[in-house]
Amino acid sequence: MTTTIAVAGKGGTGKTTFTALLIRYLRENGRVPILAIDGDPSSNLNLVLGMELPDTVGNIREEALQKVSTGTFQPGMAKADYFDYRINECLVESEDVDLLAMGRPEGPGCYCAANSMLRVCIDRLGDDYATVVIDNEAGMEHISRQTTRDIDLLFILSDPTMRGLAAGEHIVRLIHELGTRIRKCFLVLNRVSGSLPPALLERVNQLGVELIGTLPQDPQVAEFDMLGRPLIEMSASSTVYGAVAELAGKALQSIED
Repeated sequence: MTTTIAVAGKGGTGKTTFTALLIRYLRENGRVPILAIDGDPSSNLNLVLGMELPDTVGNIREEALQKVSTGTFQPGMAKADYFDYRINECLVESEDVDLLAMGRPEGPGCYCAANSMLRVCIDRLGDDYATVVIDNEAGMEHISRQTTRDIDLLFILSDPTMRGLAAGEHIVRLIHELGTRIRKCFLVLNRVSGSLPPALLERVNQLGVELIGTLPQDPQVAEFDMLGRPLIEMSASSTVYGAVAELAGKALQSIED
């Protein structure tokens, strides 16, 4: 049975870094094969995973709508089959981890039918994996609109600031709107140095989401980013990877007890 994990938070909090190290932990602990879904329009999860990205789901959707509007869609081919074929074409495969990038958001026009067919294709694809990991935007559009998958674990990532936690509060409101589709939700504070100020801890407690752990500022992350090296190749002894591994293990145990 597939375990689906999502990561959300405002831009700049380190979601993609966390997602890459989480995927490394899952791979090292045998939770493979893994489907990584990049829900960020800028599509940079492939860089931290060290994978090429030939195409995105957004491009497939635009391409299909253009063909329909210009009357050049291939005769005799069902649109659902077309989407299924093209999604498999843009799936980036590697050992244990495959990547699907959602790409750019919708342009003008009606996307309802296309999005519905894409949801079916992506959800069916996910069933072939032991674990699906979704790197989301703060608005969690790819949970609320682009996939019908139930979420076993949602990590809300924030930096240790009031603004970051305000974005986390927005995500918590979205969770309530989504109802029971999210099984367990945890807060993670990234780039923490020293102890948290009392005012910040009070704000954390007001969110009503368990703070499962904090991640330290690790110079190795900046070094890898500067050199363009995939973060998934970071040393297992790095402080941030050790922190990710610890909280990931605790979170997974919570849904298996």
